[in-house]
Amino acid sequence: MSDEHPGNKTPIIDGDLYKKLMMASLTWLRTNQESVNALNVFPVPDGDTGTNMVLTLQAAYDEISNSSEKHVGALAEKLAHGALMGARGNSGVILSQIWRGFSKGIGESEILDGKSLVEGLLQARDTAYKGVVRPVEGTILTVCKDMALAGEKALQESEDPYFLLNKVTEAAQVSVDYTPELLDVLKEAGVVDAGGKGLLHIFEGMLRYINDEPLDIEPIHVQPLSVIGKQEAINSAEPGQDYEVIVDFQPHNPLILEDYYQDLEEIGTSIQVGEGDGIYRMHIHVPTEKRYEPIDYTMTLGTITKVHIENLMVQMDPSTGQKKEEPIKLAKVSQGDVALVTISPGVGFSRIFASLGAAAIVEGGQTMNPSTQEIMAAFEDLPTDQVIILPNNKNILMAAKSAAELSVKKVEVIPTVTVPQGLAAMLRLIPGQELSQVAAEMQVAMSEIESGEITTAVREVEIDGIDVKEGEIISLHNGKLVGSNKTLKEGCITFLVTAKANDYELITMFYGENISQEDAESMAEFIQEEYPDQIIELQYGGQPHYQFILSIE
Repeated sequence: MSDEHPGNKTPIIDGDLYKKLMMASLTWLRTNQESVNALNVFPVPDGDTGTNMVLTLQAAYDEISNSSEKHVGALAEKLAHGALMGARGNSGVILSQIWRGFSKGIGESEILDGKSLVEGLLQARDTAYKGVVRPVEGTILTVCKDMALAGEKALQESEDPYFLLNKVTEAAQVSVDYTPELLDVLKEAGVVDAGGKGLLHIFEGMLRYINDEPLDIEPIHVQPLSVIGKQEAINSAEPGQDYEVIVDFQPHNPLILEDYYQDLEEIGTSIQVGEGDGIYRMHIHVPTEKRYEPIDYTMTLGTITKVHIENLMVQMDPSTGQKKEEPIKLAKVSQGDVALVTISPGVGFSRIFASLGAAAIVEGGQTMNPSTQEIMAAFEDLPTDQVIILPNNKNILMAAKSAAELSVKKVEVIPTVTVPQGLAAMLRLIPGQELSQVAAEMQVAMSEIESGEITTAVREVEIDGIDVKEGEIISLHNGKLVGSNKTLKEGCITFLVTAKANDYELITMFYGENISQEDAESMAEFIQEEYPDQIIELQYGGQPHYQFILSIE
C-alpha cells in the first residue's frame, strides 16, 4: 500500500469527498459483512457483528447522503446522529460512539485535513472508551486506540490526510491481528475480534476509493458446512430460481474457488460453498430447466457423496387449512402507568410477553438486533412518561440504554440478557407501583432464574476446555458454554445438570422454529422421566437457531 496519494486527487478532503469516502466505507464493509459475521467466538449460528455494523453505518450515511452541506464538521455531526439512532447491537453502539467522538474532534473544521483527522480519531477513542462501563482490551476499542496513536505519531511526519489514512489503516490491521493475544477467548476460538475487523474494513474502504480500487467485489469465503443449507431458502428465492440444489462432494484435485464460483454463476444464483474435513458443500438456486446442471458440472470435479433438491416455489405457496393466528393484544397504558417494553426473539415469546402485560414488543434477538431508534419508537408515543425496557439479550443491552438516554421520558433498562430473565422480570409488573419500585423488584426477579440455550455448533472450536465438533449439540448455561454432545437429549441433560435443576421446582422448555411440536413434546416427556420431582412445562417460543431455550426456577 502506497503512502502517496494519487496524482489526480487532492490531499484536501472537503464535504463532497467526505461523503464519497463514507459511501466507500459502507460499500466495502457490506462487501465483507459475512466474513465479519463469521468471526464469532461461540460456535453458534448467530454471528451478527458484521450485519450490525453495516446497518449502523447505513443509518449514519443516510443522514448525509442527500445533504447539500459542504462543511465537513456539520456533515460529521449529522453522520454521528444517524449512527446513534441506527445503532444495532453492542458493536453498532460502540461504532456510533466512535463517530460521535470523531465528530467532536473535527469540530468546526470546514475540511478534513491531517490535524482534524487525527484529533477526530483521538476523540473517537476517548468517547468510545467512556461509553463502555468495563472496557475490554482486544476489542474494537483497542483497534480504535491503536489507530489514534498511530495517527498522532504519523502527524509528526506529514499533515497529508491521505498519508495519515494509510498509516492509521496499517495500524488497524496490526491491531486486529494482535487482538487474540489480548483476549484469551479469541485465541481459544482461533479468530480475531469481529468489531475491530469491521472498523478496519471501514477505513480500508476509504483507501480503496482513494486508490481507485474496486469496492464491491466480494471476497470468496469458505464457510463451515453447517451454514450452507436450507434455512433461508424460502425468503431468498429469486424470481425464476425455482429449485434449491445442495451437493456434497470430494474434489479430485485442489478446488479453485474462483473458477468454481464463476462457472456456477452461469447456472444460477445464491451460490455458497462450505468446506469441512475435505468435503465441500455447494448451494445454489436454479430455474427448473437447469436443476440438474450443478450436479452434472460438480461431478466433473470430484466424487459426489450427497445431493439435495428442493422445489422453492412449492414452499412459497400459502398453506391451506391451518388456523389463522389471532393478533397479539398488547396492554393498554394510561398516564402514570409503567409501560413495559420488551424485546422478543419469536412469535411464541411475543404472545407470552403480551399476556403478561407488555405495552410494546420489539422483534429482536440473535442475528436481528433492533436499532436504538426502533426501540425508542416502540415507547415514545405511549401515553405515559414511565417506561421499563427488557432487552433480553446481551447484544441489545447497549442499544436499549442508548434509547433510554435519548428519551425525554423516565426510562429504566433492566439488564436482562436472556429471555427467561425477561419473563421472570415481567411477573413483577404490578399495576399502581412506582417506576423505581417495579425496577427494583425486576432486578431481584431476574437474578433468581437459571437460563439455558440449546443449539447446534456451526464449527469446530475449543472454548473453556470444551472440545466442540461441528454439528454437535452445544449447551449454554447463563450464556456460558458448558457442554458439547452428540444428541439433543444429552445437550439438554448437560444444561440441567450444570444448572442443578434438582434444586428447583419448575423447568420450562421453550421450543424454537427449527424443531417440530412432536419432537419437542417427546423431549419434554424424556426430561420429565429424568426429573420426576420437577414440574416440566413446554411452550412454543418460535426463536430461530435454538432448538430450546430453558428456564429453571
